[in-house]
Amino acid sequence: MSKQAIGIFDSGIGGLTVAKAIKKELPQEQILYFGDTAHLPYGDKSADAIRYYSIRISKFLLEHDCKMIVIACHSASSVAYQILKDFFDDRVQFVNVVDPLVHAVASLKPNKVGIIATRATIKSNIYAREIQRANPSIKCNSLATPLLVPMIEEGFSAGKISDDIIDHYLGQESLKGIEALLLACTHYPLIREKIVTYYSHQVEVLDSTKIIAQEVQSQLAKTNLLSDKQEIPDQFFVSNYTKSFADTTSLFYGHQVSLKQENLW
Repeated sequence: MSKQAIGIFDSGIGGLTVAKAIKKELPQEQILYFGDTAHLPYGDKSADAIRYYSIRISKFLLEHDCKMIVIACHSASSVAYQILKDFFDDRVQFVNVVDPLVHAVASLKPNKVGIIATRATIKSNIYAREIQRANPSIKCNSLATPLLVPMIEEGFSAGKISDDIIDHYLGQESLKGIEALLLACTHYPLIREKIVTYYSHQVEVLDSTKIIAQEVQSQLAKTNLLSDKQEIPDQFFVSNYTKSFADTTSLFYGHQVSLKQENLW
């Protein structure tokens, strides 16, 4: 049987924002999503732990006939992408969320760009390093924003609590004078409009959703792996099921989906 699905994984269910964008761009494709809810957030895990989780999840996705694996997690993309390519590149295509965003920022040619993300992503320094490699004239200022993911996952992305947290982070001195802001976490598209409003539409705000969906379409087209029609229903797995996770899927995906628990450890 030929491989059919686009595999997508994240440390939790935030990567459903990427899955939603891919589904909108490619409605004929089957989505197979895995959220490692047993180990979230990856942002506070060691690089070795993230690599281990990513390898095991990729094996699971390959066992389910995935033709492409999208690393819908900035922390995993930052520290595990190369090792996944080394392990599996002869068997499946990988798309990470870092490279397409770097290219998008470089094409804008801002003088100063801000980057907000989890601690693990910021600690890796991958965005600043790759952006400056693409265009050394761009000044990059990075800021870890660890409260944003739990804030969003707990349903506080609207209202005064989120306003106060967002204002606190975006008001930091390191982000003064930026011309573009990179949202380097798949949760952050849910607060994108609040961030755009904070900057009064004067700062270009980039997130991974549409950019990654277009990259997936481009890569599948280049390798003649685009599907004509979907033959198998989409599937959504998590490593630890709770009703809270199930209820929150609608926040990220646009409507609630049926989660299946699959403990890989």
